[in-house]
Amino acid sequence: MSHIDEARQVFQRIEEAWSEGERAALLTITQVKGSSYRLPGAKMMMTESGKMLGSLSGGCLESDLYGWAEKAIKEEKPRLVQYDLSESEMWTLGIGCKGTMEVAIFPIHPDDPFWRAVREAVARDGLISLAIELPEGVRVLFNGTTPIAGDIDRLPESVREQLERRLHDRTKAEVATVDGRRFYIDTMRPNERLIICGAGHDAVPVAALAAKCRFRVTVLDPRKEFNSSARFPGAEHLVVEPDEADPAPLAGSWWLIMNHLQMRDEAALRLALGAQPKYIGVLGPLARTREMLANIGADLSSGPIHAPVGLSIGAETFEEVAVSIVAELVAVRSGQTGKPLHGKEKIHT
Repeated sequence: MSHIDEARQVFQRIEEAWSEGERAALLTITQVKGSSYRLPGAKMMMTESGKMLGSLSGGCLESDLYGWAEKAIKEEKPRLVQYDLSESEMWTLGIGCKGTMEVAIFPIHPDDPFWRAVREAVARDGLISLAIELPEGVRVLFNGTTPIAGDIDRLPESVREQLERRLHDRTKAEVATVDGRRFYIDTMRPNERLIICGAGHDAVPVAALAAKCRFRVTVLDPRKEFNSSARFPGAEHLVVEPDEADPAPLAGSWWLIMNHLQMRDEAALRLALGAQPKYIGVLGPLARTREMLANIGADLSSGPIHAPVGLSIGAETFEEVAVSIVAELVAVRSGQTGKPLHGKEKIHT
């Protein structure tokens, strides 16, 4: 999945390279067949001196990619590089992913108006998409479904239609082929907002792990001694009772209900259901969740409710429970089931 924060970090590092007098390139996976370490849309940057930020593999391809990036930067011309990861002795000493991968390398020049517009859009943290002809040619930047920069009049209508049709459910970048021409379509979105209702001890590892997994965490709990930056560094804080919170600015969020106090959990459930939730996970037995929903005039079909929250991994400690919960969050966000990979021929499907 393409995350706008990854793109933002990459472009920030590219701008730092420029300030140091270096030229740089953006590298992105455009297509994968079979298994690979990362999905199409993953990004990294490299400078002409070999500095880099991010990765597109488990570390087995980056040194070879640098050689191609160096050439692309010197020639100031985009390149496509193909890798057959089944050649395990060449790339991974026998532990390859056994798939094929295509990587696009785009030299980024500070005066290029298209990439300048992309950098500005990424900094605004909105929903944006790129449609780029491979290896070079038409380039268009979209804000949602509105084209805002690039070769807008030259983009084939069928490419635009494909970009718009899957705008909100695209989980990875893809390539559209039109009359023999190939177009890389990449939709980047801000991290999903996760509202954790409850600032107990078990919420601390959940918040920390969710943040590492690219959720923007907000903690909702009226107890200021618990709901603090000391306990939840990097999180936003709503230090109010759930029934005092305004649902409007919380619309479209993901929710975890884990107050351990039934009246407060019921109020949090009522708030979440009234805020156009994308996901509601409820900690505790299913019978308790049903009782709380009945008390507020709702049921399990009233929203995207997951109860009990988490994957069944035998979790006991706070940290293990956090893994169970966040693993389900990541699976749902990616449109996956959360089942074991054992026996699967392809990993990213």
